Amino acid sequence: MKFLCQVWFDTAEISNISEEDGKRLTADSIVNDDRLRASGHLLEAQALRAPSTAMTVSVRDDKMSVTDGPFAEIKEHLGGFVLIEARDMEEAICIAATFPVARYGRIEVRPAYSIKEEC
Repeated sequence: MKFLCQVWFDTAEISNISEEDGKRLTADSIVNDDRLRASGHLLEAQALRAPSTAMTVSVRDDKMSVTDGPFAEIKEHLGGFVLIEARDMEEAICIAATFPVARYGRIEVRPAYSIKEEC
């Protein structure tokens, strides 16, 4: 089964980590990603730039609208995502608990599926 692990950060909190802690977090994350990739669990992992770099697109009545920034102003922001392969939710949770970023944020683990499977 595939699971999407969304990495959520408290925007104010993550902005205040030291440069040294940020570098250590990156290094630890690379090591963990490599380990999970080698075990066949990691399918994809990507960090996201700051919410201020986002653009929000919508289409209504065939007209496109684009606005600066994230869709909603919230206390937390999506900082990245990891797509993993696991036997079940229990294993997916155990894998997510190994993510170094869990020390600074929260990991939302959600089963993923192909929409073709639903047809």
